[in-house]
Amino acid sequence: MSAQSRARFAQEARSERPDLALLCLLLAAEADPELDERAMDWAQIELDRLAGMLPYGLRGGKAWASAVTELLGGRMGFHGTPADYDRLSSSLLHEVLRRRRGLPILLSVVWLEVARRAGAPVYGLGLPGHFVVGFGDPAEGLVVDPFAGGASLGAGPAEQAAEPRTPARTLDIVLRILNNIRAWASARPEQSGVALWALELSLLLPSHPASLRYERAKLLVERGQFASGAAEMESYAEVVDAIDPPAAARIRGEALSARALLN
Repeated sequence: MSAQSRARFAQEARSERPDLALLCLLLAAEADPELDERAMDWAQIELDRLAGMLPYGLRGGKAWASAVTELLGGRMGFHGTPADYDRLSSSLLHEVLRRRRGLPILLSVVWLEVARRAGAPVYGLGLPGHFVVGFGDPAEGLVVDPFAGGASLGAGPAEQAAEPRTPARTLDIVLRILNNIRAWASARPEQSGVALWALELSLLLPSHPASLRYERAKLLVERGQFASGAAEMESYAEVVDAIDPPAAARIRGEALSARALLN
């Protein structure tokens, strides 16, 4: 990803109304060098095309949920499988649009973007270990599971797990996607480069856990960038010192050890 593209990602993340699809595509450009402006345009056009296939004049969350699910989960065949958790492409929006397979949160992004473009009252809902989509007033609890092809979670125990029904914000969705990518890469040491760019994009978001700076520093050291990793550890230790001096001292010790590897 070029410096220009990262600057665009950071700018969009700080805009008044961040564009979820655009942020997902800029994120995907890190993983796929062939995802240029033309390919991004195709993805946006595909979302528009799908939205245009929804019927006009729908009213109420139930009608929208039924129509979107019939289109995306039914006619178009979007859904997930256990094997999708093993693919980085399952976290890349353009690939999910192409394959019609993906992780729950990326399939939910497709549901959200298509429904929003058609004027539906829709929102994302982050659950522990899962992500789903709601329609209408969140208090109604009308929730569907895009990973299961849009199956309704109904009003039973599974749906109740969504309490409280607080719609996920755009940047929270993006950070969660990046966290998924980091988790995928952490299980594959040869993919440390993927973990690094996922961390660096997370740090460009206006709100992110401060601990990500430390995680990036450790990853730099693991990748043999001892000087830059040590410098980041020392910088992070300055921040930590105000709230946890023992932890700051430990991190400084790690920085010293990293610098020693230069000799």
